[in-house]
Amino acid sequence: MPIKSAGLTTSSVIDTTRHVVQDFLAARMAGDVERLVALFADDVDWLLAENPAVPWIRPRSTGAECAAQFMELAEHTVAEDARASVDTFLVDGTDAVLMGYLSGTVRATGKTFEGPFALRLTVEESRITRHHLYENSVSIAEACTPS
Repeated sequence: MPIKSAGLTTSSVIDTTRHVVQDFLAARMAGDVERLVALFADDVDWLLAENPAVPWIRPRSTGAECAAQFMELAEHTVAEDARASVDTFLVDGTDAVLMGYLSGTVRATGKTFEGPFALRLTVEESRITRHHLYENSVSIAEACTPS
């Protein structure tokens, strides 16, 4: 029997989380910043290890700032070289964890970066309230540093 939580069954919470994350991934792949802004909550718990060598990595806290990160990433990397694969997609209530591998090329240096990633998202009231990304920041910083 499904557990009830705030008038919703656990099953419907999981379905909502999965749907929002899938929508997020589709908007991300399409570069649909307007949709990304709509998917992020007004206030977001954003975590991405600060890295002064990487221009698109900085603290963020609003939905608009979070969506802008994807535009900044596109400005600083070569779109044709960008790759990301998701090999694990777990959902537990309002939380989702994606794990996979990403790679790309920094436009200014021509250097590449790659490595595994894990992304934790939390969805509340059909909007993303948490975005915690763990990635190979050393590889990315090296790719952003001129020779």
